[in-house]
Amino acid sequence: MLHIVSDLMTADPFAVHYQSTIKEVHDLMREKNIRHIPVIDDQGILKGMLTQKIMVAQVMKIMATYGPNAIERKEKQSIAQDIMATDFANIRPEQSLSEVAQFFVENRHGCMPVVDEEGKLLGILTSSDFVRLAAALLS
Repeated sequence: MLHIVSDLMTADPFAVHYQSTIKEVHDLMREKNIRHIPVIDDQGILKGMLTQKIMVAQVMKIMATYGPNAIERKEKQSIAQDIMATDFANIRPEQSLSEVAQFFVENRHGCMPVVDEEGKLLGILTSSDFVRLAAALLS
């Protein structure tokens, strides 16, 4: 039975370096069909999060300011650190799933990065993981 975060999380998730261009992030999200990407430093320490919502807002801002023809050029000139969210909750692999599930419900989060005591990215837990768990339990 699944009881703790490490039982359900995706280990070693796709992540980007904080100096990655927005274009690289956008391409990775599209190519891998993912909506949340942790942003890390050279040591794998979690520095921020990029979400589909943040990326769409950035594209809209570029379009409004420079026009649609400037999207790719401007995405290549901006880096993840410039637009990543830095105010977010993270969780530990040993936390109970019931505790984390309650946090998801109360705060309407789409994902939470899983880190060790030094802040190194270990995994990611998404609301989709809980939906899959619910579907399995209902079967």
